[in-house]
Amino acid sequence: MFRFILHRLGMAVPTLLLISVMVFALIRFIPGDPALLMLGDMADAQSLAQMRSSLGLDHSVVTQYLIWIKSVLSGDLGFSISTRQAVLPLLLERFSVSATIVLVAVALATLIAVPVGLFAAWKQNSAMDLGLVAGATLLLSIPSFWLGLLLLYAFGIKLGWLPVVGYVTFADDPLKAITYLVLPIVTLTLVEFGAIARMARASTIEVLRLDYIAHARAKGLSEGAVLWRHALRNAFAPTWTLVGLILGNLLGGIAVLETVFTLPGVGRLMVDSIFARDYPVLQGCLLLITCIYVLVNLCVDLLYPLFDPRVKL
Repeated sequence: MFRFILHRLGMAVPTLLLISVMVFALIRFIPGDPALLMLGDMADAQSLAQMRSSLGLDHSVVTQYLIWIKSVLSGDLGFSISTRQAVLPLLLERFSVSATIVLVAVALATLIAVPVGLFAAWKQNSAMDLGLVAGATLLLSIPSFWLGLLLLYAFGIKLGWLPVVGYVTFADDPLKAITYLVLPIVTLTLVEFGAIARMARASTIEVLRLDYIAHARAKGLSEGAVLWRHALRNAFAPTWTLVGLILGNLLGGIAVLETVFTLPGVGRLMVDSIFARDYPVLQGCLLLITCIYVLVNLCVDLLYPLFDPRVKL
């Protein structure tokens, strides 16, 4: 078990290093001069030279990377060109909004979809199974932004139950903040329910065909005991992998949904920084999202032995 954990941690370190190199290179490939962007078109040559020196742009690319990665490891991601704010606190503030929505939505989708998938597998090829599969496929096929717009129109504009535009932090008003997060969370829960339910159903069907399930039934165990005590643990392992991939994808791809619901999350911050050509913020967003994706999947790998005893071997 210790070797398994050590191996996974050892694989994560070079991956994170490669990610830092790619993020640094992508930003350097963007056309334009960051110093000119910060000072404006009317800046003189001496001011531009001083700004390039302060940003480290007068060094070689390798030296620039080493200076940058040293600053990143010390927690310094630079300052925003447009707002002059420190990038790291800005990212953490915005990321807390995105993480709240994604974590709650994925947790709810998993808690609902896994039992539904188990039940559909148990009733395989029945009318109930076909109905559940059709519903999951339909939810999986609907774009999240379109579903969000439908929910906004129904519950925000027509019924007036929930706010349509804006955001309130939990520090200002916890109850009001929840009302602003209900529709985004429900949207993501419905969309991800389809993928998780289908995976849970498929893996459960595969497990139910194994010999040890037939042996458990031969001992006289009830179908409920067979499903929950014997089938669920092995069937949940592939679903757990999918949950990890969904978490990573949503944390990086929630920008469209945050735009629909006007939420100040990290995805919307990244889009705004692209339009403003705010390179330090864009670089910080890319680095944060990719690192979170790697770390989430690392946690999934480390927890995998809890669901699949074969991994311990």
